[in-house]
Amino acid sequence: MSTGPGDPELDEILDGIGHRLRRLRKERGLTLEALAATTGISVSTLSRVESGKRRPTLDLLIPLARAHRVALDQLVAAPASGDPRVHLRPLRRHGSVLVPLTQYPGRVQVFKQVLAPRQPELVTHEGYEWLYVLAGRLRLVLGARDVTLLPGEVAEFDTTEPHWFGPADSNAVEILHLFGPRGDQAVVRT
Repeated sequence: MSTGPGDPELDEILDGIGHRLRRLRKERGLTLEALAATTGISVSTLSRVESGKRRPTLDLLIPLARAHRVALDQLVAAPASGDPRVHLRPLRRHGSVLVPLTQYPGRVQVFKQVLAPRQPELVTHEGYEWLYVLAGRLRLVLGARDVTLLPGEVAEFDTTEPHWFGPADSNAVEILHLFGPRGDQAVVRT
């Protein structure tokens, strides 16, 4: 498809959207039917967009970006601005701060976290986690084990084992936290 004469760069950007959408959907193990149910976009429209037979409009891209939890510019692959800095957007929850350092769901995710004191609740989920203590004391409960990590110490573990981590005392703890593609699907264990 052509956008008109004289803009091959724009054509290349637009032609790549369908391929990126299909890759994201498959990385997440979604069918067209499941994505259609989530977004409200018909299966035939999704199929045509992914195959490049239809160029998506903003009305299609915005629900797809939401469903895949990616920024719109990741779907479009907007040209780089020349600024190499990552623009961090801290999230605040229950007195803790989470700062995403990577922006590509489906791959290893990296976060800087400042965790406020809270009660332990063991969780399990698919994946593998790696924790590095920057400041404070981190308590890690892993199955029957209960350990305290100090600044500069690292822990790594399979997240299918019941686990919890947070401050070891009444002070916040600051960590770097890496986890695999399914690390956001925690299930509280009762």
